[in-house]
Amino acid sequence: MHNSIRKKGVVFTILMSLTFFVSAQNTDLKLWYNAPAAEVWEAALPVGNGRLGGMIFGNPGKELISLNETSIWSGGPNRNDNPDALKALPEIRKLIFEGRYQQASKMAAQNIQSKGINGMMYQPAGDLSLEFPGHEIYTGYYRELDLASAVAKTTYKVGNTTYTRTVFASVPDQAIIIHLAADKPHSLTFDASLLSEHDSKVSVKSDNELYLSGKSSDKDGVSGAVKFETGAGIKQQGGTISSDNGVLKVSGATSATIYISIATNFVNYKDISADEKQKNAAYLHAAMQKDYRQLSKDHIAAYQRYFNRVKIDLGKTTSATLPTDQRVAEFAKGNDPQLAALYYQFGRYLLISSSQPGGQPANLQGIWNNKMNPPWGSKYTININTEMNYWPAEESNLTEMHGPLIEMVKELSETGKETAKVMYGAGGWVTHHNTDLWRISGPVDAINYGMWPMGGAWLSRHVFEKYLYNGDKEYLKTVYPALKGAAQFYLDFLVEEPVQGWMVVSPSMSPENSPKSHHDVSIAAGTTMDNQLVFDLFTNTIRAAEALNTDAALIDKLKKMRKRLPPMQVGQYGQLQEWMQDLDNPDDKHRHVSHLFGLYPAGQISPYHTPELFEAAKNSMIQRGDVSTGWSMGWKVNLWARLQDGNHAYKLITNQLTPAGVNQGENSGGGTYPNLFDAHPPFQIDGNFGCTAGITEMLVQSHDEAIHLLPALPDVWRDGSISGLRVRGGFEIEHLIWKDGHLDEVVIKSTLGGKCRLRVPDQIRGERLTVATGGNPNPFFQSLEVKPAIIAANANLKPAEIKETLLYEVDTKPGKTYKFKIAK
Repeated sequence: MHNSIRKKGVVFTILMSLTFFVSAQNTDLKLWYNAPAAEVWEAALPVGNGRLGGMIFGNPGKELISLNETSIWSGGPNRNDNPDALKALPEIRKLIFEGRYQQASKMAAQNIQSKGINGMMYQPAGDLSLEFPGHEIYTGYYRELDLASAVAKTTYKVGNTTYTRTVFASVPDQAIIIHLAADKPHSLTFDASLLSEHDSKVSVKSDNELYLSGKSSDKDGVSGAVKFETGAGIKQQGGTISSDNGVLKVSGATSATIYISIATNFVNYKDISADEKQKNAAYLHAAMQKDYRQLSKDHIAAYQRYFNRVKIDLGKTTSATLPTDQRVAEFAKGNDPQLAALYYQFGRYLLISSSQPGGQPANLQGIWNNKMNPPWGSKYTININTEMNYWPAEESNLTEMHGPLIEMVKELSETGKETAKVMYGAGGWVTHHNTDLWRISGPVDAINYGMWPMGGAWLSRHVFEKYLYNGDKEYLKTVYPALKGAAQFYLDFLVEEPVQGWMVVSPSMSPENSPKSHHDVSIAAGTTMDNQLVFDLFTNTIRAAEALNTDAALIDKLKKMRKRLPPMQVGQYGQLQEWMQDLDNPDDKHRHVSHLFGLYPAGQISPYHTPELFEAAKNSMIQRGDVSTGWSMGWKVNLWARLQDGNHAYKLITNQLTPAGVNQGENSGGGTYPNLFDAHPPFQIDGNFGCTAGITEMLVQSHDEAIHLLPALPDVWRDGSISGLRVRGGFEIEHLIWKDGHLDEVVIKSTLGGKCRLRVPDQIRGERLTVATGGNPNPFFQSLEVKPAIIAANANLKPAEIKETLLYEVDTKPGKTYKFKIAK
């Protein structure tokens, strides 16, 4: 078979292909520094295995390993529903519809806001302190975090002796491993101790095992009920080991391995009956059966199973030879594309390290927190931040890391049933803008932030998005009850507004903003984000039910109610309205851009299908401005990528990769700490994950009925490649290459089969589209269809703003790989 179709300036060659593997130099995957972190936590380097986290300071004389375990939270199982809400709800809605927002907000604060419980705090386990006498003066200092192996290393010299420390957090052995070595025999002497700010006590066993037991803090009248134990075991080579007053002392050794384990009495959000001491001893003693070499081998193999799936090359300049903190300081004014690639992979590293199958989801700081009372409790803020943590999960080929969030949604669908019933008299389930380890689902914090009953809608998007990537109906069956329950809540909760007769969410708000006309009162009805969220939820529930061939009556109800939702509206400034009324202020620079949920992460706004709304979304972005907090910059990278403006998306990356504290101006913040942690400020991990997702969106998108290649490639990334991405529909981008700013080649694997639709730039590079068969007819291409160019239909959109693209459609077979090649 041979087919050729002419289209001005374009040639594709399509053939069966083996997977193309792109190697990356390990030196390109290292954060490195020529000075220790001293006492700066945001300069320390993170390691984690999803359950245990450690921050490595790299201080020669007195090293500190800051320790975390994901179930150490204040309080214990509790609820924070306010039963007064149901009786007050009709009057609050009436006040809102009458425009009496201040009275409505006051009444909501009295009757809906939690009566005292506003979520528990994620807390540290404590620290491992290592003191090395005589190491205060040193030379030849170097420390690194190798993303290729998930190992932190510190080296330096004292006199003529070189000392090396390596640290990693092992998934297979559920322990943090520290290996200390000297290149001269019997030169290693140090003291090890465990410290904690919790009410705790230290004990020693057999002179080489140290234990610290403690209990989490009380909060909001809820007694601290999480009991935990940290263990530190040491096996030295040469020299001696002894104990003295709760300190382990190693003297004259050549090397030593320290095994760190932590366990709690936590079983699940409603059960804390485990024996933490028994669990901890099991972890520690199992790990201590292995030597360092085997521990390292097992750790690296388990980690690389995930990390090695994706390779990225954006080019490299001499800036890559500088220490990482110096590269961040110079990024905005220089040319360092490799730092963007490193930052991308650092986001993937953090997700692997903070969210493992069977564990807790990454919270506001992932798993790394050294404060007893951290900012915002280091909880799960589910009006953007928690969801942002998982934006890279599917597309950057870390689907297993998505699992803990999916499980949390299932758990909230249980706790949220009572909240829906008690507070709103509704079926299904609901949760508000914040939750914690105990899966509280009532409002959290002041009413200006807490009056947002939409957390379940946004979180439910994740359970369905995962299905769009894997096509697994058995998986879909396990999450469908949560999806259905979330939709059922809004079927009961929506109320008719009196002007247009639309069905709206009331009371609610547009997180965490308020229109100027409301005098700093956020309470509202029918905000644009809420409408988009409910539309998204109803649509996904309909699609899920249809895929499972179930709930025909529910499908009918959802379709009818969906038609009554308020449409997105364009306001007086050409903006996408944030509220149901035209209340936007073009000078509003608020960090939240909630009304653009429909652009990203949802795909309700498209240059090809809704060009007027697309232009309005762009106007909203311009009016809101670039300067913002760290996580907001991460969101804006994705939004500008969806707007197909790669140069503007890249500008946000340069703003992000600026030393924390440098950005100035209203609503300023953001930037990056020396260890590449995102600065809100303070540290929040969501900005790291948001930017990783944004870089993916710049290179590949799959939300708008096709796989769109290089939709927002910035001018600075002239040549590059990426491999291993996943896209919706069960396809994998095994390899994507571009040269001189133009698509060159893409290799795609079809895991499910079916139609593969590609949207590619019209590059004017050839004369015809051919199908190469390698000498043998290829039946997989018999139904090859080439569709004409698709451009935005709105004449107000300039060609420079919307790239002209070609749309191709090819039938694929499960498990087959296809190479699409631009022929010059």
